[in-house]
Amino acid sequence: MNPPQDLRPAPRPPESWKVEIWLRIRRHFALKVVGTTAFTWLFFIGYFHLLRQPAGPVAVMPLTALDRLIPFQPQALVAYFSLWLYVGIAPGLQLTFRELLVYGLWVGGLCLTGLAFFFLWPTQIPPMAVPPTDFPGFAILQGVDAAGNACPSMHVAIAIFTALWIEHILSHAGAPILLRLANALWFAAIAWSTLAIKQHVVLDVVAGALLGVAFALPSLRWRPRVDAISPGWSGYHEASLPAGRFGGRARRN
Repeated sequence: MNPPQDLRPAPRPPESWKVEIWLRIRRHFALKVVGTTAFTWLFFIGYFHLLRQPAGPVAVMPLTALDRLIPFQPQALVAYFSLWLYVGIAPGLQLTFRELLVYGLWVGGLCLTGLAFFFLWPTQIPPMAVPPTDFPGFAILQGVDAAGNACPSMHVAIAIFTALWIEHILSHAGAPILLRLANALWFAAIAWSTLAIKQHVVLDVVAGALLGVAFALPSLRWRPRVDAISPGWSGYHEASLPAGRFGGRARRN
């Protein structure tokens, strides 16, 4: 009689997460940079068109008690602008072309849904008494991004979608808790900044978070599955994992 097989996964070396993350970053690097940049510009074309030419009467979002408690903090503009660096991390960590393509389809659906909200229900934030500031970049923001396209906050929607994907990848790779905490704090800083610089109100942020989660959770469920990376395939090889929605093992593409 054959002895029973131990089907438990082999323990991972302590530093194996660095190997996996580095491989994920360098795979299709040029495509990720060009694709993310092009996708962002396409989104902005639709965003600014609807901002300047709303399809109907513009509803004014109400202030809440929390909005009145949050002081104007122009320094939060740094975190606000950091979104455009942050959104490149999750696509930058996709391992295969198929993963990258499916990720792009999900985030594209998220952006199109947000634009559909702006088209069907144009909104803006109410007039707020914002003290004058000479903080660098603030005048540019006020001149470019007006008070419209308020609800849902696409800043928050994209940020939470990105945050959940980064958390999933870091957790799956066995990354240190401090790195995962830094990801959570970066997202929190971006979400807070939308309120602190008075670009959004609380209801915008809540709606944006719900929209982002509504796409992030199914996107993490229905996607190509790739297990942890270990030495042997392009310098590393893929480990097997039960077949996911789009099949099992990753292809070498």
